[in-house]
Amino acid sequence: MRVVVLGAGNILLSDEGLGVHAIERLPLAYLLPGAVEIIDGGTCGMEMLDALEDLDALFMIDAIRGGQPPGTPIRLVGDAVPVFFKTKLSPHQIGLCDVLATLELLGKAPKYTAILGVQPRSLALGMELSPEVEKAIPTVLRMLVDELAMLGMRARQLTVKTSEIPRW
Repeated sequence: MRVVVLGAGNILLSDEGLGVHAIERLPLAYLLPGAVEIIDGGTCGMEMLDALEDLDALFMIDAIRGGQPPGTPIRLVGDAVPVFFKTKLSPHQIGLCDVLATLELLGKAPKYTAILGVQPRSLALGMELSPEVEKAIPTVLRMLVDELAMLGMRARQLTVKTSEIPRW
């Protein structure tokens, strides 16, 4: 089984960097099965093509504009995934949309795709997450672990308090 957890976003635009910040903390909070690869996708686009082809599952972590209060966890699967790319927060989503569309055309799209994230409060220039989004990171990581469990993959929580996980 090939599974990728892709952290997407621009760390220079405050909450837009959620995905990158979350995947940096993921291996500090959970011991993942060996078949799970963590990729810092940042603002990448078509250069991700090879890394994302023929996956059993792709889990993207990103800021998601869903009309919810800031810091609200959001899960998108199925028909909601293409809709995510229609309401762009930043240019990286255009690149990832192209990657997924290309994989679909090539017959190499992930068998299962889920986007996990949080409603952002701020997309202003800055490297810090808003307090609402920062507070939601443990919930997003737990959502990911629950997704993995649905695939029969168990992650083991490490005995680190959330407050002890470094913030970059």
